[in-house]
Amino acid sequence: MENRMTEQLLKTPLHAMHLDVGAKMVPFAGYDMPVQYPLGVKKEHLHTREHAGLFDVSHMGQLRLHGQGAAKFLESLVPVDIVDLPPGKQRYAFFTNEQGGIMDDLMVANMGDHLFVVVNAACKSQDITHIQTHLPQDVELEVIADRALLALQGPKAAAVLAKLNPSVANMVFMDVAAIEIAGIDCIVSRSGYTGEDGYEISVPAAQAEQLAKRLTEEDEVEWIGLGARDSLRLECGLCLYGHDLDTTTTPVEASLLWAIQKVRRKGGEREGGFPGADVVLDQIETKAVSRKRVGLVGQTKAPVREGTELFDGEGGQIGVVTSGTAGPTAGKPVSMAYVSTEFSAVGTEVYAEVRGKMLPMTVEKMPFVPQRYYRGE
Repeated sequence: MENRMTEQLLKTPLHAMHLDVGAKMVPFAGYDMPVQYPLGVKKEHLHTREHAGLFDVSHMGQLRLHGQGAAKFLESLVPVDIVDLPPGKQRYAFFTNEQGGIMDDLMVANMGDHLFVVVNAACKSQDITHIQTHLPQDVELEVIADRALLALQGPKAAAVLAKLNPSVANMVFMDVAAIEIAGIDCIVSRSGYTGEDGYEISVPAAQAEQLAKRLTEEDEVEWIGLGARDSLRLECGLCLYGHDLDTTTTPVEASLLWAIQKVRRKGGEREGGFPGADVVLDQIETKAVSRKRVGLVGQTKAPVREGTELFDGEGGQIGVVTSGTAGPTAGKPVSMAYVSTEFSAVGTEVYAEVRGKMLPMTVEKMPFVPQRYYRGE
């Protein structure tokens, strides 16, 4: 039975490499993915913070939007500024539904003659359908099925990748370029989901193994699995779709106002015009939401995991944890949660029910570990 289940899972172009180096594989978003390697989740996490980690994120969806109206069209589906996104830059965005809920979060890059879009694996088919349903005649959607995606993350990432193409050292956070890496035509962005400096590299599937081998030959680079990817992004205050974000949660509740530029807000040049705009723009203006995403730090050593219910001092339920980790770098348990707005202020004490005990936690500003993106300073 187990073998049949494994056969039904999709495999990335690097699947055989993961098995060869002893990865523990698990089902994730319909793929057979490495959750950890022999190094172990905690050591993988710390290695990425101190050196460089290589992640296989080929399960993500890669798309292109062609046509002069591509940016204007995509703006009609997201509450962020795409029209003014300069060539060679990328931006974080999210699809919203008619209720203002988040359908998926994504990265959008202006490649000059087209938009390059990366969406989450679990939402890939839904996102493609969503785009196709609204697609105007002057825009073409291309679903890229023949490329892998690697993320090289950590303070040594730039030095490692610069050995293969020195020009990557001149890129800053959210730059994107079509360049050769070790002689392979790649799409490279200086970005990632660990809070560290690093790059995401779209590479032809047929050459993905060649590039991955070249990168892991470097002493600074270790393979890193989904387990450490989760703890790394959580320490740096980054949301995981399906956990910290979903279709019932608006960008305002999710504390993602930083991602909605003024040009798309009330009074802006291109105000609204996206699904659920009336809901989202009213929430931005009135700040009238009943719950907010917050960061929590444990006052004990016990990790507080996803699904843990939260209470006030009188025993009233006020929220739920959506992500939690022991915090290998933070040195203390850290969680993300949604709590009633009156309990969302920094410094507020709440209580997590873990195995029948009420563990005290404090609302703390995120990120828990400083983000170290390279901005050229």
